[in-house]
Amino acid sequence: MHRFKPCLRFAKSTAYRYYSSNRSFSPHNLETAGPIASKLDSRSVVRFRGPDTVKFLQGLLTNDVRKFSEPMGENERTSMLPTPNLPTVSVPPMYAALLTPQGKFLYDLFLYKPPKLDKSSSGPGSDPDQSFELFADVDATVLDELLETFKKYRVRSKVEIENVAKDFSCWQRYCGNLPEKSSSTEEPEAASVGWGAGVDHPAPLIEADKETDEQNYLLWRLQKGVAEGSTEIPKGEAMPLEYNLAGLNAISFDKGCYVGQELVARTHHRGVIRKRLLPLTFLNDSGEEVEQEVAPGSEVIDTASHKKAGTVRTALGCRGLGLLRLEEAFKGSGALTIQGQDNVKVEAIRPDWWPAEWFQEYQQHSAVA
Repeated sequence: MHRFKPCLRFAKSTAYRYYSSNRSFSPHNLETAGPIASKLDSRSVVRFRGPDTVKFLQGLLTNDVRKFSEPMGENERTSMLPTPNLPTVSVPPMYAALLTPQGKFLYDLFLYKPPKLDKSSSGPGSDPDQSFELFADVDATVLDELLETFKKYRVRSKVEIENVAKDFSCWQRYCGNLPEKSSSTEEPEAASVGWGAGVDHPAPLIEADKETDEQNYLLWRLQKGVAEGSTEIPKGEAMPLEYNLAGLNAISFDKGCYVGQELVARTHHRGVIRKRLLPLTFLNDSGEEVEQEVAPGSEVIDTASHKKAGTVRTALGCRGLGLLRLEEAFKGSGALTIQGQDNVKVEAIRPDWWPAEWFQEYQQHSAVA
């Protein structure tokens, strides 16, 4: 299953000719609003360039970066660049993470290989002899330390690591019926989240009334149960499997060694994940949604045992993401509340993109317990 963010990357001079409507959506009408697009100021762009790029990243990241250097077969894509307007072929983007040696999360990256001009087309294009390069959109709040970390690992590898945020912007197209490579039968999880195995081709120009604030993209992710960046996924603390990175296709379990691989592989093969990141809805005693009442870091309490069930990682309006123990998360209505805010109830939601085996593992473990 392929899962990634189909980020629309344009040079800033191009991106800024779009106009923002600054519209906001409620959780109830966001799904019917699209497709819409947001410019992601929370993400920056880094470029890896040089003959050792793939080898360098392969030894560091959780996913199998070698796919970017393989000949294009079934994964071949045809797209159109906004400028010049010539046919190109490109490899699907890839989601990956860099971990600590102890297997804890550090940074997430969406990797892209620049498209190449179709050999059958004529006209100006990129130099076929230019050095191999990959772009990555990363969390802007940790950009400097991310660059420093990668350069620390570089040693003698022939790879340049550059901040190119001044030249590129990150865009996200979401909601509505976005194109997907595979049917919902072949990739049910990817289809339900809205991330198929391909990007939009041709790359669309954003209509003036279809661009909206990045907060709407955050709200969309909260509803889907997808965290992003080193704040929502706590740097140096988060266990990748608890934050569902395997289900988001950010981890390859057959690629071989990478930094932090031992703990991830051991946890995966053990087969029991007791805590997972879940979408949350905040309600009052009457079952009505409450706005702006819960802050990130708030503790979620099991009202029956009065024990901590988990922590709110991100919150916006009446929605949030929380890392909760599954045993407490699905006890039923009114079972969870916020520490010190007994009037705020918490409803944990099982995302419809979750693989069925995740819930079965939880049920089997609960039965044994």
